[in-house]
Amino acid sequence: MFEFIKKWCKKDEKGKEENKMFKVYETELAGRKLTIETGKFAGLANGSVTVRYGDTVVMVNVTASKEPRDGIDFFPLSVDYEEKLYSVGKIPGSFQKREGKPSDKAILTSRAIDRPLRPLFPKDFRNDVVVVATVLSVEQDNSPEVAAMIGASAALSISDIPFGGPTAAVNVGLVNGKIVINPTEEQRKVSDLTLTVAGTEEKIAMIEAGANEVPDDVMLEAIKQGHTEIKKICKFIEKMKEEIGKPKFEYKSFAVDHDIYEFIETNFKEDIKQALQEADKETRDNNVAAVTDKIVEAYTEKFGEEAAAEHKADIGEAIYKLEKKTVRDMIFYEHKRVDGRAIDEIRPLSCEIDLLPRVHGSALFTRGQTQVLSVTTLGMISEEQTLDGIDTEESKRYMHQYNFPSYSVGEARPPRGPGRREIGHGALAEKALVPVLPSKEEFPYAIRVVSEVLSSNGSTSQASICGSTLSLMAAGVPIKRPVAGISTGLVTNPEDENDYVMLTDIQGLEDFFGDMDFKVGGTEKGITAIQVDIKVDGLTYKIIEEAFARTRVARKHILEDVMAPVISKPRTEISKYAPRIVSTKIKVEKIKDVIGKGGETINKIIDATGVKIDIEEDGQVMIYSNDSEKANEALEMVEDIVRDVEVGGIYYGQVTRIATFGAFVDLGFGGKEGLLHISKISKERIKNVEDVLHVGDKVTVKVLEIDDQGRINLTAILNDDKKEEKAE
Repeated sequence: MFEFIKKWCKKDEKGKEENKMFKVYETELAGRKLTIETGKFAGLANGSVTVRYGDTVVMVNVTASKEPRDGIDFFPLSVDYEEKLYSVGKIPGSFQKREGKPSDKAILTSRAIDRPLRPLFPKDFRNDVVVVATVLSVEQDNSPEVAAMIGASAALSISDIPFGGPTAAVNVGLVNGKIVINPTEEQRKVSDLTLTVAGTEEKIAMIEAGANEVPDDVMLEAIKQGHTEIKKICKFIEKMKEEIGKPKFEYKSFAVDHDIYEFIETNFKEDIKQALQEADKETRDNNVAAVTDKIVEAYTEKFGEEAAAEHKADIGEAIYKLEKKTVRDMIFYEHKRVDGRAIDEIRPLSCEIDLLPRVHGSALFTRGQTQVLSVTTLGMISEEQTLDGIDTEESKRYMHQYNFPSYSVGEARPPRGPGRREIGHGALAEKALVPVLPSKEEFPYAIRVVSEVLSSNGSTSQASICGSTLSLMAAGVPIKRPVAGISTGLVTNPEDENDYVMLTDIQGLEDFFGDMDFKVGGTEKGITAIQVDIKVDGLTYKIIEEAFARTRVARKHILEDVMAPVISKPRTEISKYAPRIVSTKIKVEKIKDVIGKGGETINKIIDATGVKIDIEEDGQVMIYSNDSEKANEALEMVEDIVRDVEVGGIYYGQVTRIATFGAFVDLGFGGKEGLLHISKISKERIKNVEDVLHVGDKVTVKVLEIDDQGRINLTAILNDDKKEEKAE
């Protein structure tokens, strides 16, 4: 232990301890200082850095297991982006007053960190790798997500974990038609583009975007400008790696056994090829299972039961590798897909609406064997989702959720809560649709759409976009334009990055065995959302440009030829089962009168009419009810409460209490009371108020005066006075 401390610390001439392993590297990103520190924290991690971008501070630690787990057949990379509310001076709102499960945004950021890193680990590597990005301090102008993505790459690059980076990432905005790298908080509020792009020095590794119908060429230019900054940061991290990077440790290789693979390929290549050429997923899976049994039987016969049992996992890996090679070779060399489609052909599409009688909107979108049911619900603005995160967004009015039950892929697993994949797909569909939604002023509803995946053979997230557009229009939500989603895939020649085949509308098998899943949602005018997953080390600009062109053509076909014949524009009326809204605007100072002490006044209105009421801070009052009569009745009650009492005004009120000097009269709206002095009750002198008036009596009064303190003085209007008033 002493040796370890000596290695880390050394006394200077003044006797103070200094850390000789502490290093600080500085550069500039988008005109702001970016600092990466290492050697100060978390000395037992394989790699540790602290990224400072302005006053935003994110610590990233990476660790790897010394040995792979038994029976592991995939690369177990785990990425966690941890939002600490102390980073923005907040105390968590939960009962425990500590951070609970990660927010949706934290999960989406974890996925964004993961995607560019994963393809750069060795293909035969199976040790557990854990990346933890902890947000320590946040300045809203400087993105902690970007700092975390850069930090994860830097920590892995200087660690002893085998990794083929570095990578880097930036945010890109579009403000007043101008591309902006890492926009500030104010710029983000008015930006038409929210783009996160990651890459290596040579290629683009990840794209995630939400956009207000941005054209393809503008999106491509934004990606290119983002990549220019990424190259600089990659060189910066490479310099760190050269100076302080640890040698990469040796690991147990999980490459497929060469002899077993050669035996299977030599004897069963054609069997696998024939088994895979089937449009129906279930039949294809059964075909492959039958060939697998045949291979195991042949291997057992040739090498014995003991060898077959010993190499069971190797046989499975070899069969998987041969399946992958067969599918890729068919596509690359023969331009032939397993279901017989041309490389630019879309699967059969269909859609319908109004499947469920009592919901506010419903639609079913089917793409081949992929089938998604989307259901829309309209609610009060107060039912929007409250967010408790580290950014300035406190709530969201549009909520899109995606469910992927096990029966959708024919598996028997009990239901669980939404995982990272479900949250990611729901967020993608949400991004695609937000730009076309009406404003809260135009359509004062909270909107929830749930996409239920009923059957899955690839592109369920894109089917969710299409089905949800139909569902919203069927519900009468006045969206600006319909949105459709489509994905493209890729099979590349590993020896030549310019030699590839691109596929339109990939199904599950093409996603598993291909190199790219490039998802694009958009309208006839432009792109509203992008999500790109790749399995290679990156994409060239040429590939991205072609993917945009392919998806634009496919979107046009879906919008015009598939969706428009079913419903081409939003209905003018919402469902009879959705709440109707009547609204009014009141003075801000009158809000307290409508609410009343402890909510007493507003609750009386709700109890009397059965409506629901939302009151905004600016005085906007929204009344929700399925019964328009009751809604109007409640509206009238609200307007009565806020109506100003006028001097000279005549009101029909009710006596609420009696005093020796007069009676207090409720003027009939807002609990406003006036004093009817004993001298103003009658023309004749009276000794006791109770001789003439009692609590509950109705009386017509006129306002004589409203004093400086708001007190209202009244006089009774007797029958003779009424005649005189009428005559006047």
